[in-house]
This record gives sequence, C-alpha cells and structure tokens, in this order.
Amino acid sequence: MTSATARRLQVNADKSTAKGQRCLFCGAEYPLYPPMIGGCEKCATDTFKAPVEVVYDYPASSDWLPDSPLPGIDRYAPLLPPLAEGLSMGEGGTALVHQPHDEFELYVKDESRNPTWSHKDRLNLCVTSAALAVGAPGIVAASSGNHGAAAAAYAARAGLPAIILCTPRPPAVASFMQAYGQTVVAVPDAPMRWTIMSRVIDEMGYHPASNYTTPPTNHPFGSEGYKTIAYELFLQLGRRAPEAVFTPVGYAELTFGIHKGFKELLRYGLIEQLPHIIGCEPAVGAPLKRALEQGTPIAQVDISASDAYAIAVPVNGYRGTVAITESEGDAIAITEGEMRIAQAELGRTGMWGEISSVISYAAVKHAQEHGLGKRGPLVVVNTSSGFKDVHTGEHSIPFIDGSWVAFQSILNQSKA
Repeated sequence: MTSATARRLQVNADKSTAKGQRCLFCGAEYPLYPPMIGGCEKCATDTFKAPVEVVYDYPASSDWLPDSPLPGIDRYAPLLPPLAEGLSMGEGGTALVHQPHDEFELYVKDESRNPTWSHKDRLNLCVTSAALAVGAPGIVAASSGNHGAAAAAYAARAGLPAIILCTPRPPAVASFMQAYGQTVVAVPDAPMRWTIMSRVIDEMGYHPASNYTTPPTNHPFGSEGYKTIAYELFLQLGRRAPEAVFTPVGYAELTFGIHKGFKELLRYGLIEQLPHIIGCEPAVGAPLKRALEQGTPIAQVDISASDAYAIAVPVNGYRGTVAITESEGDAIAITEGEMRIAQAELGRTGMWGEISSVISYAAVKHAQEHGLGKRGPLVVVNTSSGFKDVHTGEHSIPFIDGSWVAFQSILNQSKA
C-alpha cells in the first residue's frame, strides 16, 4: 500500500443531507450512525429482520441535480450518505445504449463500464465511506464475485484492509478479486461464509459490506448508491423518465435503489409518475415473484442450479417487494434457455453481459410475449460483463496452421 493510500480517507458529512435511518417495514427511526446492519430491532422476529433506509432533510430545490450524468456519483453528494473525500474512482456516468427495435423504444444501461466492471462500485463507495465514518479497522464481505471485487477495490483505495469470503469460481474471477491486495478466501458453503463473516465482525470489529439481516439484504447505505442510476437515466433520456426499468434481482438492493431514486425525482416534480420496476429473477427459484403472488413480505423457495449463480437465491429481499409494489411493477421468472438466448442476442449487438445480468434483457422479450404491452422508453440494466460467468473460458478458438486452405475450411464451417 502506498503512503498516499495508507492514510485513511476522511468522510465529509457537510455535503450530505442524510439525517437518520428508517425501517422499511414498521417505520421505526434510528440515528444515521451506526448503520443498522442487522436490520430493524423494533419489529424483528426470528425469521424476519426488516432492512432500513437512509432518510434525508431534503433540500428545498433540485439544485443538487447536475445538468449532465458524468462519472463520479459524489456529484450527487447532497442526496447520498456522507462520502469519503477522494474515494470515488469515477463510478457511475455509465453509457445508455439505444437498442434498435421495431416495437418499442429500448435502451441498455451498461454498468459493466464502472471501475471494477459492475454496478457494485456505486454501492461500495457508500459502504466504504460508512466504514471510515465509524472508525472500523477493516471491511468484510461475502460475495460470488462482483461485490467482493468492488469491496476489495474501494477498501484498498480508502486505506482499509478487507477480507473477501467468496465462492469457488473460475480462475479469472479469483484473479480479479485478488488484484487489489486484499485477503480473499474461497468458502464452499453459504452458511459457512456467513458464520465466518459474523465472527470477523464480532471478534475483529470489521465493518460488513454484505448481508447481515434475515433474510439477507445489503448494507443500509449501499442501496443509496444505486439511486444515482435513476438520476442518470432521467438526464440521459432528455430529462424524462422511462416507462419501465428491468433489473436483475437477487436480494434486490439495485431494484430498490433505482426505485428510490425515481421517487426522489418525483418528489421534486421532475417527473410526473414513477417508472414500473420489473424484477427479473431465475425461474429455478423466483422467490420475489412468489412473495408478490402471496402478498407476503418474503417467500422461501427451493432452488436448483443456475448459470445465473449470482442472483439464484432461496429467499427474496424485502426491498424488492417494496420497490415493485410501490411502482406497480412486476417480477418475471426467466428460464436458463431464455437467458442464454438473450446473452447471444445482446452479444450480436456488440455487448457482452454476464448471464446474471442479461436476464433483464431476456425479460423484455418475455414480457412482450406475455402481454406486457409497454412501448417505452424501456431500460434494461446490464450489471456486469460476461467474463465473470462460470463457463467463461470453456470454449476454444479454432487454431490453424497458417495456410489459406485451413483458413477457408474454418470459414466454410462457420457458414454451415
């Protein structure tokens, strides 16, 4: 670690209007610090500990919103939790790519263009700032890939050590998480990861960047970073809101954050109505869809293996239930085959998305075939690049001896 980063960055509370935390289920309020990483204490049961959100003393005008969606989400500091000075790496400001379509206006918000190539950078700017604010000696995260890499990177930049408890993954993903000089350990079983993480928190005092409620969700400050996607979409679409936003769903931090961002734009009269939030989850489980159908906060389901391993979960996060209900949206279960087709189709337009991410692209087609009837603008969020997939690297490239005859043979095979 260089001398520049060995000094801990300082959190600037003066730029933020955040004033406390509030339970999403019972409305109980708490001070801004410490972050309620274990969920609401007042309505907690053995099976449900509701997540909280950050609340603000909102400015009277919308002057906090800049004119253009450039990188660096600290541009939106007044409506984010207090951020550390110098911690931003230019996250956000990601491209909104128009996808030609005969039936509706369609765009892809490409979050693979963030500093560590996923949407998790927005979350970890806020979480790492929280760890610095409370004086934590380090950060610990349990992750299948994207979140762990982002947590490691932002902790390193802040001058904090990090412990990343990950799932055994392909070498490319392991190298990715180890690139930031932090401690990365593969643990085969999810309950084991949570047990170790809990001990790191209790015995070492590290600040969690990961799930610590029942059912799992993420750090209460983390979803605030995702609000900035809504701000950017509004600006990128010419100061208008999309009709619907399709998001990959695991525990739904992204889904909730985007919805909250649009609620704030509505609060200021910048948009006339909320976009419908469409949660897209693997059909091998789809607990959010089940919870909405049952009218319950959460639902527990049995799941089977999915290539979309990052979002195939046995229980939904309550944040997703809130976002979809309030926005009059929906949850769509997508099959493995639909995801693979979507990944190939998106690739032919020049974009390579992780299978867990292109589920949102697949859901647009699924929704139209099942009578959704929306015409747009529709936005799908591509959260990460395809190099993080389980099967990346398994396909070989044809190798020839350099002769024209051999080259023509390969061309003929590709045309067959």
